[in-house]
Amino acid sequence: MQIPLSGGGALVELIQSDESMSDVNSVDKSLMEKLRLMEALNDEERKTIYTMLDAFIGKKKLKDALSNVLHDVH
Repeated sequence: MQIPLSGGGALVELIQSDESMSDVNSVDKSLMEKLRLMEALNDEERKTIYTMLDAFIGKKKLKDALSNVLHDVH
């Protein structure tokens, strides 16, 4: 299964393009390599990764929202 992109195609197709990697820094290349490797995982493993990412992102958003509320109160 490939990760679909909103504009059509799949994430792996974007990552595999040498053109798209020419102006990416080394940190982004590491992320791109991880995304490429995720394509090889089974559905359950990818779902687990997405669930973990959603949890971390949700935690960050909640922390930011609470920080803003506390800042507005003072």
